[in-house]
Amino acid sequence: MGHAERLQKIISAAGIASRRKAEQLIREGRVTLNGSVVRELGTKADLEKDYLKVDGKAVRRLPEKVYILLNKPRQVISTVSDPEGRVKVTDLVHLKSRVYPVGRLDYNSEGLILLTNDGEFSRVVTRAGGHMPKLYQVKVRSTPDEATLNTLRAGFRLKNGVTLERCRIVPVRMGNNSWYEVTLTQGKNRQIRDMFEEAGFPVLKLKRTRIGFLSDEGLPLGHYRHLTAAEVQRILRIKAGKREPAVREVRRAAEQDRRSSIG
Repeated sequence: MGHAERLQKIISAAGIASRRKAEQLIREGRVTLNGSVVRELGTKADLEKDYLKVDGKAVRRLPEKVYILLNKPRQVISTVSDPEGRVKVTDLVHLKSRVYPVGRLDYNSEGLILLTNDGEFSRVVTRAGGHMPKLYQVKVRSTPDEATLNTLRAGFRLKNGVTLERCRIVPVRMGNNSWYEVTLTQGKNRQIRDMFEEAGFPVLKLKRTRIGFLSDEGLPLGHYRHLTAAEVQRILRIKAGKREPAVREVRRAAEQDRRSSIG
């Protein structure tokens, strides 16, 4: 047996619109339940016995929810369609259900990316911020000095107007082209590449090795696994907006890195 849920939640989970947009659709009289227009946001339905339509199109029974962790190789695009015909992350997972990437990972970057058909899960991850810091292994051209690293750690405003928050940068292997471990609590597009580029040290290789408590351990490039029920519930318990503890931890570590470099 199914169970009744609010219409806006059903519409959002079906991938038709965000929950906020679904509420707007209801208020505009574009949603019908069992043949009658519904405008009340608190209305509930059970798709096993009710007939729900949006703009005259039936909302089908919700597909089984799927949660995938993929270790993306380079030269794979993080979208569900591409006019250039490049390999997509969805081409690497073999499922009956259609899934969508949560956020993006650059075409020439490799590493972890989540895919799901659960809109609420996707929103939680996207807004998690400091609750799910992302860890990267980054190789840059040449070797930035400590003053440059401290500028990057402190956060600054890019030339394109995007303001970056503090991050942690730890040297891993020094050489002609050096490696660093970078921890972000912010998810701006091309953030690491842009900040090192503006500092004069272009990124040569970039790999995301951790998303919060999820790591790439035991997951080879090009392979994927389903999240466990416990992992999904752990993520869904994250409340958007309450990210201060993890953010403070990263900021504190960045400040310690800065002080140790000065001392």
